[in-house]
This record gives sequence, structure tokens and C-alpha cells, in this order.
Amino acid sequence: MADTAPLDSPVLFREVTAANGKRIGYAQLNAEKSLNALSLPMIRLLDPQLQRWSADPAIACVVLHGAGEKAFCAGGDVRSLHRAILDHQGPPPNAANMAFFDEEYSLDYRIHRYPKPLLVWGSGIVMGGGLGLMAGASHRVVTETSRVAMPEISIGLFPDVGGSWFLRNMPGRMGLFLALTGASINAHDLRVAGLADYFVRAADREAIFDQLAAADWGDSAGANRALLSQLLAGFAEAAQASLPASPLQQHAQTIEALTAGASLREVYAAITGYAGDNPWLKRAAATLAAGSPTTAALVWALRERASTMSLAEVFRMELVVALQCCAHPDFAEGVRALLIDKDNAPKWTPPTLAEVTPEWVAEHFRAPWTDSLASVGVA
Repeated sequence: MADTAPLDSPVLFREVTAANGKRIGYAQLNAEKSLNALSLPMIRLLDPQLQRWSADPAIACVVLHGAGEKAFCAGGDVRSLHRAILDHQGPPPNAANMAFFDEEYSLDYRIHRYPKPLLVWGSGIVMGGGLGLMAGASHRVVTETSRVAMPEISIGLFPDVGGSWFLRNMPGRMGLFLALTGASINAHDLRVAGLADYFVRAADREAIFDQLAAADWGDSAGANRALLSQLLAGFAEAAQASLPASPLQQHAQTIEALTAGASLREVYAAITGYAGDNPWLKRAAATLAAGSPTTAALVWALRERASTMSLAEVFRMELVVALQCCAHPDFAEGVRALLIDKDNAPKWTPPTLAEVTPEWVAEHFRAPWTDSLASVGVA
């Protein structure tokens, strides 16, 4: 076993030599106090290490997980983004936030296209940027402790880091519902939504890691993916009794009915007007009603625009919208209300969905640079 980063590093790397001499690369997000919130220093450590492991023929498999038991990654480091917004008075691009989002998108895109088996251990809290890290991995593992959400409606951002891609690929209009309501979902929901591949017991993590070291890895990435799948399938079979009930599955028909409208205003009215007694759906309705009207409009516009786009095109579009959110009022205001002052009383601009104009939405899709200055590093 070889450690390749100091213990106080925001990401810890180690390599474990398997029985046949092949190696497994482990990357651990190392910010337990912040629930492993994804920061720019983390990104700048992760991305080059993933590239090195990708090019190393001795590395057969890569594992990405988080420190502690509470979270894989609770999202992006929005407190730092908030400080950068306050420090930058003027139009975008803000250099600090430009760097964060540009490099985050490049990292996530690399994960989507990673040539070797990549296991993401999505146990505990997985939100926002954490889901961006997990969504593109070849082997997405969740447990009975997994709690996942894209809660950007409450902070005036939008489900980014590929959300416009993977939310649209969920069955029916589940993705639209989750994007508008920020509803929390569990491991079973993730399987239903196509965002997780294996459900295993959280207590089996070290046993799984031990099995990785005992596996007979080869030189073919395809064969190694199949080997990892077989290994995880055995643990998944043993965990079936622990699989929680799925609210997404239980309420699929209601979700489809609430989101069936042809316009955002129809869908918004249906969800916020939910009159049933289910606590999960009531929380979803209340969250949308209290959330940023601009975010709701962006969710709808992104969904429509992304329908004919490639993954790379979606990422480039989302980068533009993310930077424009930093230059428009709601993101800074939402972070202030939820995380800084914690008064939970954001003053949204505009304050109602009826006041969100097409021109206001269009501003968020206007690239804040010339073509020669910047573009997200995806091909």
C-alpha cells in the first residue's frame, strides 16, 4: 500500500497492490467537517491524479470516496463561491468562480469518459457537486445511508454539473420534478432513476475494498469493468433485504400528473398546489413554493435546450449559466439566507414566477466571454 498525499491534504491518494501485481488507485475527499464539500483545491488535486492513473497501465481500477461516514460529498463549496461573488463587483466572468466552475466541469466530464473502471462510493449525503462526481462513473455504488438531492432551487442556482443531462434521462418527468423541488431521495430512488448501479450495505465497504485487492485484474479495461461488476453484484445480492422503499417509485403516477403540464406555469401551479397528505410530496411542494423563481425558469429552459445536445454541449451551456448565476442576484442571496445569515428568508429577484421574463432568462444563457477567451475543457 502506498500513500501519495500528506494527511492534511483536501484529497488523499493511495495505491493498493493486488495479488497479481496490478494496482487500485484510491482517492478520498478529505474534508469531513464540511461533509467533503467540493472545493477548487480538491478539484486541482483530483483531476491530474485521475489523468495519471488513466495513463498508468499498472492501475486496473480507481475508487473515489469520502472521509467519514456522513457524506460522500455534500455539494460544491458554495460559501467560497459566495465570498468570490461579494468580492467581484461587475459583470462576469469573475475569475475565481470562472476557475471553479470551468475546472469542475472539466473534471466531471473526464469522469464521464474515464477509460478504466471507476467506482464511486456514494454513501451518506450526496448533493449537487457530489452527484456531479458520481453521475458519470462506471460503477456508482449506494447504500442504505445514501441521501441525495439537487437542492439548488433553495439557493438560486440550478442543478448543474451535468444535471441537465442526467435529469432528462430519468424515467418520465422524474428529473423535472426533482430539479424543481430539490426533493431528497434514497438509494432505491437512485436505482429507479438510473443514477446508481449497485446497492450494497454501508458496513460492507472495507470487505469490498479487500475484495478489490484480491481480484485477478487484467490488462483490458473492458474485462476489468466486468470483473468489478461481478464483484459488486455479489455484495448487492446480499444487501437486497436492506433496500429502502422508494418514494419515486411509490409516487410515480402522482409525479407524472403534477409535471404533465405543457408550460412551466402549469407545472409550477400543480406542484405547489398539491393537496394530498404525503409528507414527502408536501415538502417538495413547499420547497418549490419557497424557492427561486429564476431557478425554476432556468430548470425549464435548460431541460428544453438540452434535449438535442451532446454531453459536451450540455456542459458548455451549463458553465455559461453557472457564471451568469454568479452575476445575477439570486445565487448570492440564496446562499446568504440558507448558509450565511441562516434566516431562511431570501428576497428573490424577481420575487414571483409571473415576473420572470423571457429576456431575464435569456440573459443567463449569454456567454460572458468572447470565443477566444474561454470555454469549458470538454471535447
